[in-house]
Amino acid sequence: MTPQNLQDLYVYQLRDLLSAETQLISALPTMAENASTPDLERAFRDHLEETRGHKARLEQILDRLKVDKSGHTCHGMKGLIKEAKELVDDSTRLFGKDAPHGVRDAGLIASAQRVEHYEIAGYGTVATYAEMLGRAEDHALLGQTLEEEKKADSLLTRLAKESVNTRAARA
Repeated sequence: MTPQNLQDLYVYQLRDLLSAETQLISALPTMAENASTPDLERAFRDHLEETRGHKARLEQILDRLKVDKSGHTCHGMKGLIKEAKELVDDSTRLFGKDAPHGVRDAGLIASAQRVEHYEIAGYGTVATYAEMLGRAEDHALLGQTLEEEKKADSLLTRLAKESVNTRAARA
């Protein structure tokens, strides 16, 4: 679909975010399993539950718009997840079970924050489109997700600053 107007672009971006959230639901359990810090593992598992809610909100909006939800792939998220997987795989290949966990956790946080920033940009954009298109209910749902993504990013920053990066610096 080539967007012809703001409504088309809005739908395109919503479908892109739905694909991104779907991919993230598959990736977050692996990120949690590879975290050595209990707080980081919990943050990933908690965000998995939030992400399921984000996906449900997007599906609700797309259902109201009577739009096909399938058939679109978010290549940006696909690339971000691929980079995170490569980091974990390279660490495991090089160090096995003795991988410097502080470094791996710092890398997982860096990867996760790239994802969060990507999502923040996407949700900020579609929330603005919803507002401009007079879709107040969509705007409220998208704004709620945007705030949750910002909180997730802030939590990752706090974990990095308070413990993970210090451990990584000692590795």
